[in-house]
Amino acid sequence: MSNIYDLAYSLEKALRDSEDFQTLKKCYAEVNADAEAQKMFEEFRNLQMGLQQKQMTGEQVTQEEVEKAQSMFQAVQQNEIISKLMATEQRMSLIISDLNKIITKPLEEIYGPMADNEQQ
Repeated sequence: MSNIYDLAYSLEKALRDSEDFQTLKKCYAEVNADAEAQKMFEEFRNLQMGLQQKQMTGEQVTQEEVEKAQSMFQAVQQNEIISKLMATEQRMSLIISDLNKIITKPLEEIYGPMADNEQQ
């Protein structure tokens, strides 16, 4: 049997070589090549991370912050370069989520899904 770490590095290489990852790199480079798009994307990411941080620490997100996030989301969605990057990020996130499900399947077979355990 192969060393499990060798398999993990093979998976990393396959992910890096995948068309989806190459598209993500290209889209990210396009956003960074456009100063306006880069600034808008960075502001959106900072706002998004700030709101996530607040939620993780149990702080209440204000209605004003929600409205600002919604407004900024609409603005970035209208920027074609950023919108394309975000769609590509979403595809990569789905792939990684699927891979995580596959990798953790042996643990799930032992412990069961966490949601089922909480109900027992």
